[in-house]
Amino acid sequence: MIDTFAIAAGTPVLQKKQDLKRYFQFALLLLAAGTIYPMLYLRQNYELTILDAFRISKEELENSYAMLGLIYVISYAPSGWLADKISVRILIPFSLTLVGVLGLWFATFPDRQFLPLIFAGWGIGAGLTFWAALIKSVKMLAKREEQGRFFGILDGGRGLIEALLATAALSIFAYMTHQSASSREAMQPIVRLYSTGCLLIAVLIFVFLEKRGQAADESAARQDKVGLFAGLRILLGIPQLWLMAFVIFTGYQLFWVTYSFSSFLRQGHGMDAMAAGTITVIKLWMRPIGGIGGGFLGNRFSNENVLAVAMLLATAGLIGLMILPQHANTYALLALVMLIGTMTYTIRGLYWALLDKCQVPASVVGLAIGVVSMIGYLPDIFLPKINAALLGMYPGLGGFKVYYGYIVLCGVLGAAGVFYFKKSTKKERAQP
Repeated sequence: MIDTFAIAAGTPVLQKKQDLKRYFQFALLLLAAGTIYPMLYLRQNYELTILDAFRISKEELENSYAMLGLIYVISYAPSGWLADKISVRILIPFSLTLVGVLGLWFATFPDRQFLPLIFAGWGIGAGLTFWAALIKSVKMLAKREEQGRFFGILDGGRGLIEALLATAALSIFAYMTHQSASSREAMQPIVRLYSTGCLLIAVLIFVFLEKRGQAADESAARQDKVGLFAGLRILLGIPQLWLMAFVIFTGYQLFWVTYSFSSFLRQGHGMDAMAAGTITVIKLWMRPIGGIGGGFLGNRFSNENVLAVAMLLATAGLIGLMILPQHANTYALLALVMLIGTMTYTIRGLYWALLDKCQVPASVVGLAIGVVSMIGYLPDIFLPKINAALLGMYPGLGGFKVYYGYIVLCGVLGAAGVFYFKKSTKKERAQP
């Protein structure tokens, strides 16, 4: 695992050098996180084009994403165990390589019967061998007072990488569309772009990420090993951890709804593929602002306060989309999409910073990350089903309004959960 470079007594020069090493390792992790997920969620900008290219229905695509979500949920707890046992220098390059190779296969537009296999492999690569290793590594690299900032930069920085890739992909898509290319011809170079990026970053991580000893917290964990069931009993005794899981569960649904914006703009407001894609790519550029800005604000005004406000503002933006009439003004739609995008990226950048307030023993940090992820990211399983069912029952704008209404409820409950979490942790600290 990654050395936290805890600074003992030493010269300012040594301290600066050690901090630079910390930041370099963090930058490598950020680069990995920014390259592995965008290809899995190309539907965010090109959903209808993907449906046409593979000759599949929306329900078939939703089923693939539901399976991806199921694999995520099943693998989160084991991923925490792996993060404690295997070096991140091995886990992350393996994940990137698996996702990239499957992406190259995806780019050949194989028969629809192979899509579940591809999505299953993506679930293993981006879930089992990647997620807990990433989160635990960042938590350990950041000092206590840096938790909000590091997690905010993680989400905002990977968002910047995602936005750069998405802008390049949109330029390719625009060129191919201008050349009257078919859906497959337009999508193929885009998928290859993302796949090649994953493979290149895998090599970069393996070559340059230093293989160092365990951090101080990891050393303590090795001296106090606990079994799986004993670890779960420890976690059951930390109520704040379960509150955090609930906050992520609701906050993640606020983010998940943004995947529907491309279809919402096209089917609900009659935009063409290029216009809808442009707006959703602009939204991606809000991620560095929301993630990094939210992280710094969280360190200044408390992570809980900023997180709750972001949830409420995202909820207000969704209400705005619900009440806008069909074929509403493009700039009004853009403004609301940007608001929601910025706030959901702030949410993603801050909810993992709550982990430091849960006082989880070092011996079960990886397990805690896995269990919280298993609960918090359950929407990966059922939200695609809910989305497809509602749009089937209420075609067009009506279905989106019902769907967004449910997410609004999640946002309100999530904000309430954050305030209760803050009250709970403050009470815990006040006890002798």
